[in-house]
Amino acid sequence: FVRMKFLQLLFRKPRKLETLFQVPFCQKQFPHMCLATSACLYSKKKKVNAYEQVDQEKYKNLVYSVTSYKTSAQTPETILEEDNLLYGPPDKHRPPVKAEAKTPKNWVPLMNSNKRVPFPSSDSELPMRIALQKLKMPSVTRILQQTLSPQQAFYLERWKQKMILELGTDGFAEYTKNLFLQGELFHKALESIFLSEEMATKEQREDVTVSGYLSSVEHVLKDISEVKALESAVQHETLQYLGLVDCVAKYRGQLCVIDWKTSEKPKPSLKNTFDNPLQVAAYIGAINHDANYDFQVSCGLVVVAYKDGSPAHPHFMDPAQCLQYWNKWLLRLEEYLDKN
Repeated sequence: FVRMKFLQLLFRKPRKLETLFQVPFCQKQFPHMCLATSACLYSKKKKVNAYEQVDQEKYKNLVYSVTSYKTSAQTPETILEEDNLLYGPPDKHRPPVKAEAKTPKNWVPLMNSNKRVPFPSSDSELPMRIALQKLKMPSVTRILQQTLSPQQAFYLERWKQKMILELGTDGFAEYTKNLFLQGELFHKALESIFLSEEMATKEQREDVTVSGYLSSVEHVLKDISEVKALESAVQHETLQYLGLVDCVAKYRGQLCVIDWKTSEKPKPSLKNTFDNPLQVAAYIGAINHDANYDFQVSCGLVVVAYKDGSPAHPHFMDPAQCLQYWNKWLLRLEEYLDKN
């Protein structure tokens, strides 16, 4: 409509039409191109449309189902119908049934109602250090080792065979021996720190074997206070098992059973520590039911230190988590007793 009005206006005033299309005069004439209203049609080879080769009758229902619905009006039913046309009906199968959580047959509470929580004591008292006696009781470490799940046992054996292949039988034995030695020296260095309430000695800091581990746990040691037990034996008088606790102290104001671990690989979460939380829960239950200890513990702490000095990962276990791992420990204990 606008174009028609414009043309009518031009035809009413012919002079302006001539002025509009007049070619300006220049002193030098240059070749120029004129705009023409006609266009030449060149014959081109018609492109073959691939869609024309599709069997229209075969996919008629599919095309109709896709084009008959608007995206905004789709519902789960229409989407399911389209999926059926595209991929066919879904395979009918039942989802896997989750295994029911097992409960211990002989359940014993984690806490002891006959003890005070915690026993008040002064900071001047030395930590308890009860020697481990040879009794006819299985240790926590032994019980956990003999009740590994098939998956855990598989990965442990595969790692062992891989190391033997790389180092040889003698080399793997030497490697294992050095790991235990490093852990023992690391624990002794921590004992000297807690007993003297000072930082590590110059010899320990310069010892390559433990210097990296001590640097790794330096930030964790600042949060530990009121050490109540160091390398002390514990015994559950009802369930008849024993163990050796690394440390019992307060971590950020919470009394905990502390387990010091060394690792060459980072373990940033508690699940990366495998059975260590069960070990801590077993020690907590033993302390709470051991007459030698007149206090109770409800929390745990697994500290993973690294040889290269990287900041250690402290994994705190609150009372709810400790109770959860306590139930798992009772199941492992029952499994061990059934095997033996």
